[in-house]
Amino acid sequence: MAEISKRKRIWGWWFFDWASQPYHTLLVTFVFGPYFAGVAAEYYLTSGLDADAADARAQTVWANCMTIIGLIIAFGAPLMGAMADVSGRRMPWIFAFSVMYAVGSAALWYTMPDGSNMWLMLSAFGLGFVGAEYALIFINSQLPDLGDDSEVGEISGSGFAFGYFGGLISLAILLLLFVEQPNGKTLIGLDPALGLDAASREGTRFVGPFTAGWFILFMVPYFLWVRDDPDSQKTGSLSEALRLLGKSVSDLRHRVSLATYLGSSMFYRDALNGLYSFGGVYAALVLEWDLIKIGVFGIVSVLASAIFAWVGGKMDRKYGPKPVILVAIWVLIFVCITVVSMDRTQVYGITLPQGSGLPDLVFFGCGVLIGGMGGILQSASRSMMVRHTDPAAPVESFGLYGLSGRATAFAAPLLIGIATTVTGSARLGVSPIILLFILGLFLMRWVKPEGDQSR
Repeated sequence: MAEISKRKRIWGWWFFDWASQPYHTLLVTFVFGPYFAGVAAEYYLTSGLDADAADARAQTVWANCMTIIGLIIAFGAPLMGAMADVSGRRMPWIFAFSVMYAVGSAALWYTMPDGSNMWLMLSAFGLGFVGAEYALIFINSQLPDLGDDSEVGEISGSGFAFGYFGGLISLAILLLLFVEQPNGKTLIGLDPALGLDAASREGTRFVGPFTAGWFILFMVPYFLWVRDDPDSQKTGSLSEALRLLGKSVSDLRHRVSLATYLGSSMFYRDALNGLYSFGGVYAALVLEWDLIKIGVFGIVSVLASAIFAWVGGKMDRKYGPKPVILVAIWVLIFVCITVVSMDRTQVYGITLPQGSGLPDLVFFGCGVLIGGMGGILQSASRSMMVRHTDPAAPVESFGLYGLSGRATAFAAPLLIGIATTVTGSARLGVSPIILLFILGLFLMRWVKPEGDQSR
């Protein structure tokens, strides 16, 4: 078999970002999440709750779903990373989790507008989300093999930028051809494509099969151009994986920079995922946007993500990942304070005239910063982890990184669920995200800019 060039391996690795980004763009944030929130809110409204209580209950249900998913990912990620390290094989795991991704997302077609099967659909959503996150751990672990420390930041940033463009194009296709406006037409005034029925929201529900098909199609370059090390002779067992994981966690006592970085990223990545998970839901419940407006907001946000991630990769290469991470966190704290301090009637306590478009403009601006800074933060975080990764056990190291990103993944949705229930407000319910960003920022004080690869 002919040797695959480094350039092809990098492009193959980038195609995972292109293929998988729609799960986050289309399902978590801009189409399915807000659609589900609307379905759930209508379901609870017809069950006798008033409008505010129904919105709060819908947000709580979504929060509970994200909490359970976060717990599943947190407990499984590091063990599977260690297992892949001792066995020396990653591709079978990536393939298996890709199947979970495709099956879970395709099943969302059956999310009925009356909310009659919303719990079953949350289970399907969770299956796909777990598959996407588990696969990402193994994909990230391949980054050290693609370049040296001076190159991986730019490779990571370009990969995120490429992926965000994939999310942007997929979102545009859905809005132009499938997702219905209240009048039953798409954004360009057409009936939903493929003869889909607007009355039963089939155009919007098609987001599930579309996401699955997109992933299957664009994973082909990845599986063609990325390979396991053919010389690996590892044949490990579960007990060996557990010993490796135990040693890895134990070694954190002697690696202050790595331990504090994992702790910091645990909080700020959880906060960022909270923003992604509840941004579209917030727009639907607090600002009362329809799916088309949320989708346009998504296009702006994802375009900003792509551009900023590419620029962030350049900045990472020039200055290193730590200062890039710090700037991104500060900007996102400002954005969160703004989001919590506004609704349809006021911004920062300043009362607005009835029907004012200022909240929409402000939230669009926040969307640009959430997308842009989020893209930079994810890219630089992946690069910083490479600087703390043992070259002999990259999957296990990124298993710990996956654990840090998901060990408290339940915290943001859980805190948002509690805050929403206590305040009875979907707007105030997202305020715990600010605290998580601040905790992450504080722990970055002890992270070495150059990293730490010793064991």
